[in-house]
Amino acid sequence: MVGAARRSRQEAGAGVTQAYPLQWPQARARRPASARKQTRFNRKERQYSSSNPNCSWMATSDITVAEARRRLQEELDRIGARFPVISSNLETRLDGMPRSGQREPADPGVAVYFELGGSPHCLPCDTYTTVAGNIAAIAAHIEATRAIERHGVASVREMFSGFAALPAPKSWWEILGVRQNATRSEIESAFRLAARRAHPDSGGSNAAMAELNEARAAARRGIEGR
Repeated sequence: MVGAARRSRQEAGAGVTQAYPLQWPQARARRPASARKQTRFNRKERQYSSSNPNCSWMATSDITVAEARRRLQEELDRIGARFPVISSNLETRLDGMPRSGQREPADPGVAVYFELGGSPHCLPCDTYTTVAGNIAAIAAHIEATRAIERHGVASVREMFSGFAALPAPKSWWEILGVRQNATRSEIESAFRLAARRAHPDSGGSNAAMAELNEARAAARRGIEGR
């Protein structure tokens, strides 16, 4: 029941936005894979000696998706954000949390959708090479924005006004007219059929072909991440 309640709240606030696969905002350009950086975020845990319980030290390790989500949720709570949806290419369980045992997807981008002051917002990030790193980066961005607010120049809501969310883009399978778990051959066949109608020489438009090409590229990334 808890998972179902959480999903219903998310759906109410985020419309058709989905946690999986990644729903990247239309107005934000993507960062080339070659320009992504290794994550600089980590976590620290106290470790204890097995031979001497009085001996301990702080160990540093790579940040996990669970820890990054925890940091992000804390920051969203602090600014009063509602109905958050963390959209990425990590498959989710029924409760909305990432399924364990997954390899890092080919596209590690993350887009966090939420409602702030009654308006939909989206914070996207594909700066880092891991999903956890990009989630942590969004959390750090919110934290830094809250720190700026203390100077009294602008409120968090005003500073986030530039991140107002546009309507969520169509999913690639909707654009191509295939199932979400379509095979590569089904995707390519659907693309060729749709391209005949969308091509400018056949009465379509450059915009329609661009949408089709992006849908096929997203489909291919999705297959690689399975």
